[in-house]
Amino acid sequence: MESASSLWSGVNSGIVLSLLAVVWTMLWQGIQGLQLQNLFSRHSRRLSRRLAATLDPYLTVTIAEYDGGRMRPSDAYKEAQAYLQRATRGAGGGVRHLKAEPDRDPDRLVLSMDDNEEVADEFRGAAVWWIAYTSAPRDDGGPGYFWGRASRAERRFYRLAFLERDRDLVLGEYLPHVRRQGRAVMVMNRQRKLFTNISGGGGWDSDGSWSHVVFEHPKTFATLAMDPAKKKEIMDDLDAFRGAKDYYARVGKAWKRGYLLYGPPGTGKSTMIAAMANHLDYDVYDIELTSVRTNTDLRRLFIETTSKSIIVIEDIDCSLDLTGKRKKKKKKAEDADGASKDGEKKDGAAAAAKAEEKVEEKSTSKVTLSGVLNFIDGLWSACGGERIIVFTTNHVEKLDPALIRRGRMDKHIEMSYCCFESFRFLAKVYLDVEAHEMFDDVAALLREVEMTPADVAENLTPKGPGEDADTCLAALVEALQKAKEKAMAKKAKEEAAAAKKKAKRKAKEEAAKETGGKAAEEAKEAGEKAVEEAASEADEDDEEEEDDDE
Repeated sequence: MESASSLWSGVNSGIVLSLLAVVWTMLWQGIQGLQLQNLFSRHSRRLSRRLAATLDPYLTVTIAEYDGGRMRPSDAYKEAQAYLQRATRGAGGGVRHLKAEPDRDPDRLVLSMDDNEEVADEFRGAAVWWIAYTSAPRDDGGPGYFWGRASRAERRFYRLAFLERDRDLVLGEYLPHVRRQGRAVMVMNRQRKLFTNISGGGGWDSDGSWSHVVFEHPKTFATLAMDPAKKKEIMDDLDAFRGAKDYYARVGKAWKRGYLLYGPPGTGKSTMIAAMANHLDYDVYDIELTSVRTNTDLRRLFIETTSKSIIVIEDIDCSLDLTGKRKKKKKKAEDADGASKDGEKKDGAAAAAKAEEKVEEKSTSKVTLSGVLNFIDGLWSACGGERIIVFTTNHVEKLDPALIRRGRMDKHIEMSYCCFESFRFLAKVYLDVEAHEMFDDVAALLREVEMTPADVAENLTPKGPGEDADTCLAALVEALQKAKEKAMAKKAKEEAAAAKKKAKRKAKEEAAKETGGKAAEEAKEAGEKAVEEAASEADEDDEEEEDDDE
């Protein structure tokens, strides 16, 4: 009996221990699920922050130079930089190291504080401090070339420090005040710029980012030689675009407009772009497509452009072969097929084609027509607003229709030869003459001769101290007469060549006709002879039949 009870108590003890082990395991798993270590860590960090706030009652706001993954410069950074120019110039700011940039006034400089400098400011009784600093770029092993110079340059920041008690005032009122004042300073100090994507020597190892100079082209619509009605139409179109932000938003289109300028060389396409920029007060981005390696680089360049700008691709028909790539590929394929038929030349042709392809890949741009079309009106074209895209060409018929259709190039402007109205405008500008006895001769010659406004202006420009309106107009009339004689001689030569070609073609036709007539006569004679021979054979057969009957 005692042995049985001791056995039973041992069994009960084992069950209890097992239950306790199970319960402990469940409790331990539950405790681990609570992540007590993280809980204690959060409490310790909270206590540390409270202690730090007691010892250091300042809050900070950091404004980086680039936002959106370093895709484009931050407007807030530029506005803060412009706002701090006033505080930087004052002696009370305490800035000892300054950076200087050219101002719109050639005798002045735009000053800003250098790195690791601090400037104090005050707003409605609240004291704040601005600190400028930079940090080295991150080396995360990614393709640093993708975003070009922005990804490889140092990162610049402004850090604003203020007391915690002024938090609502600084965040709610002071920072918006800084941005408004900064925009006003930027407008006041703004210098229009001419940008180009050729930088770092223009080689394929350069980043191809934008470089700029101050845009100081003097051409305006007031000095542009063009038919007055056509000029007014263009100016009205530009003014309508500039004030159409609400309209573009209402119809759901990106705030941009495309202009195609086409015409012979010397008709004023480049000066038209300068006049447009001066009329709108826009920056100009002149893209050299042959320096752009890929469609991705072209997209990056577009993203880095700013609003209120004109994006220009001049001589687009010469910049890249955007229409003949399929033909080239087809020709290469045919050449490869032809080479493969000859067993002895197959290996050599393949090696030569491969070497040529490598050289072409290194020396030519890979920008495609699709990339240019996306650049004009793809999804990325809506990044920003108030942009005008201008293409120029001397041969509009060479461009792909998809490139210049309405919606991409919205307005087509033909820059033609000088007409009489344009000549009168040039005479007024260059010679200050509105009427002259030679005007009738010039008008008659301009109706017969094609001369560009650039050539007319060159003839109207006085070359020496003794030249006046009479000599310049006489020189223009003489130049027009020479151009007329040259055009007549060229026309006569072309007519003679055409007549010679026509006579040669007529002689060939007559020779073919004569040959055909002779062949017809011979065929007729042969046919008559064959008929006679057949009739003779028939008579002989009849005679033989009669002899057989007898």
